[in-house]
Amino acid sequence: VQLQASGGGLVQAGGSLRLSCVASGSTFSSTIMAWFRQAPGKEREFVGAIRWSGDMASYADSVKGRFTISRDNAKNTVYLQMNSLKPEDTAVYYCAARTYYSDSYPRRHYEYQYWGQGTQVTVSS
Repeated sequence: VQLQASGGGLVQAGGSLRLSCVASGSTFSSTIMAWFRQAPGKEREFVGAIRWSGDMASYADSVKGRFTISRDNAKNTVYLQMNSLKPEDTAVYYCAARTYYSDSYPRRHYEYQYWGQGTQVTVSS
């Protein structure tokens, strides 16, 4: 699976951005697509995830109510809509994929097999 993330940029606090992640290669209904982020000097942290085959998504508490993950299977694309952005949301955002089944949405980066290249999101105050 190859992942290509895009859509990052510079935005003022309170603004919005939408990130996209295009997947190519072998994906399955059990595939979980996730977004992580990593700020300078910090560990990579879970943002949210969704299954290719479902609509229910899972989010980190820090973004719940502000960020929304959606998918377009026809385009093999997962989106991260980010609203009400805060300076603390500044990070490199990565999309990730896990093709083997899990009952839950894994939140640790090492539980995902494939990674995109990352896209920078900067929120100014």
